[in-house]
Amino acid sequence: MANVKPPRKTGIAHFFAAASYSIAGFRRLMRESAGRQEVGLIVALMVAFVALGASFLAVLGLLALGMLLLAVEALNTAIEELVDHLSPGWAEWAKNAKDLGSLAVACTIGGVLIYSAVVLWP
Repeated sequence: MANVKPPRKTGIAHFFAAASYSIAGFRRLMRESAGRQEVGLIVALMVAFVALGASFLAVLGLLALGMLLLAVEALNTAIEELVDHLSPGWAEWAKNAKDLGSLAVACTIGGVLIYSAVVLWP
């Protein structure tokens, strides 16, 4: 039997369906050690920001950057899932795709750390 695409949801049902997909994505991301480590990093930085008296806007900036970091990590994980499915063996294009996703995450972490240093520097 062929896979049958479910009917599209509209209105408020679409809103709740989209929210459930996002929650499922977050749960999937939390199965990755990198995702858990990044949440830990943001929580630790939040504690430092509050303990050291960072402004409310600085804390909001960190929250926004933390959400961006998780979004980039989620995209990187999605790339890895697709690459692993399409290329179960080793392939140069697969390595390149994974390396580029890793670079995107590293750059985002760098941005979070630079922002944190600027805000917290005495």
